[in-house]
Amino acid sequence: MALSFASLTSFSKMQSGVWYSGSITARVTVRCCETAKEPPPKSKLQVGSPIIIVEAPKVIKTAASMPCLRANAGLVKPGDVGRIVSRKPKDLWAVRLSIGTYLLDGKYFKALELEE
Repeated sequence: MALSFASLTSFSKMQSGVWYSGSITARVTVRCCETAKEPPPKSKLQVGSPIIIVEAPKVIKTAASMPCLRANAGLVKPGDVGRIVSRKPKDLWAVRLSIGTYLLDGKYFKALELEE
């Protein structure tokens, strides 16, 4: 996979009492190669999926319209069960817990498999 960006810059300069004008085109190409140690995708996770907290985050951020970042003083503990409300960019999820809705990184929880 490769991405290419181009930028056109115009300039004017004076040399020996004569004005010169021109343009410079800069090109940048970015190549991406896959690594062997990519984490497995969390394909089981979707909106409405039940989850269980496996590691308590040090700080938690509320999923309100005016988010609040605070230290996790035992509010979110390993073993807490919740439900996914929405997916955010990267591996960030809005999770509804019994104490409220918080934005949590995917490394802090896993899908809860319910037995039938």
